[in-house]
Amino acid sequence: MKNKMTAGLLAIFLGSLGIHKFYLGYTKEAVIMLAVTLAGGIITFGLAASVMAVIAIIEGIMYLTKDDAEFEQIYVQGHKGWF
Repeated sequence: MKNKMTAGLLAIFLGSLGIHKFYLGYTKEAVIMLAVTLAGGIITFGLAASVMAVIAIIEGIMYLTKDDAEFEQIYVQGHKGWF
């Protein structure tokens, strides 16, 4: 069972690198976030990395505002990769 507090805090503090997605087992989505942050961030002078950071913060807040059963159903069992 994945912990929503861990996933939420990883999303808020390290989310632009996709760490919370790796934690939840969403490898494809995590690699996309990592690539956009690193490669896209270089090409766009940080704009792409900033967008990924905002997405991650939103996801982190969403994780933390769900109750444990709802988090488990949506993000662990349901494997909802984005928002």
